[in-house]
Amino acid sequence: MIEINNLTKIFHTPHQDIMALEEVDLSVNRGEIFGIIGLSGAGKSTLIRCINMLEKPTRGTIVVDGQDINSLNQRELRLARQKIGMIFQQFNLLSSRTVFDNVMFPLEIAQTPLPQARQRVEELLELVGITDKARVYPDQLSGGQKQRVGIARALANDPKLLLSDEATSALDPETTRSILKLLKDINQQLDLTILLITHDMNVIKQVCDRVAVINESRIVEVGDVISIFSNPSTPTSQSFINAIVHKDAPEEYISTLIGKHQDRYSCLVRVSFIGASAGQPVISAMIKQHDVDANILYGNIDRVKDVPFGHLTLELIGDQAAVDLSMGFLRSRGLEVEVIS
Repeated sequence: MIEINNLTKIFHTPHQDIMALEEVDLSVNRGEIFGIIGLSGAGKSTLIRCINMLEKPTRGTIVVDGQDINSLNQRELRLARQKIGMIFQQFNLLSSRTVFDNVMFPLEIAQTPLPQARQRVEELLELVGITDKARVYPDQLSGGQKQRVGIARALANDPKLLLSDEATSALDPETTRSILKLLKDINQQLDLTILLITHDMNVIKQVCDRVAVINESRIVEVGDVISIFSNPSTPTSQSFINAIVHKDAPEEYISTLIGKHQDRYSCLVRVSFIGASAGQPVISAMIKQHDVDANILYGNIDRVKDVPFGHLTLELIGDQAAVDLSMGFLRSRGLEVEVIS
């Protein structure tokens, strides 16, 4: 759906040139929810604005649904934008128009016949769950309801691509979950490609199929969400993951355990698991098979795209050979084992 090659964007100011994007290469598949995550100022908003040409790239190519967006004239670009919907962090609704008329607005611009346009608005309001708010004005809506209006408006011209620019950043956690569920449902029902930018890894975890990590104007890592969560390969990715996934037991707690088993061999390990292995009784099987004791010191379990993953900090106690065999047993069951001390 999207092919980006060597995309560079430089903002020229009287005092200096600012590199917003540098040699970005990116591919987004049709029908997926693709996330782009980065800190403020990393370039993610500039990237999404280049895709619909709200910002003109300095160099590079952007192909959307087979069209080279850079090469279009103004008329062609207006038509192409009708198939690229966009939802915003601050909603950008017209305060003087009702909910119904806000969703109608892009259809008016596209000169859609009135009966067809009205039917389309009614369908979209039902899709996003705010049919009862059709005659209400934006200042009478909650943040979540405003964003549902923004989503309905973005879908008005039946786009093939939906761009989400920090669409949940202004919402509370519960409302964020409901909006993300709505986006996930729309993706599945309409087979709509969604490109979603955020600074929150929880958003990526809940809805995205793949993710690109952007840092200081460059894409530093791309992969499916489960792989990024289970094995982040860059410091930027690791910092985002560590913000929501806590692997380590408190150090002051661990220090109280060191030396408690002076008459027996003791080894502290971190066990990471994902997918089917999370539901298997591997720890109890290890204890039975290798005659070791396992003291669970710390652990958590989470889900990414409905796939369970997590970490356990264990103290393995017993004969050294048995402890070594136990770790081999865990690895043979698809678990990642890291010796801490």
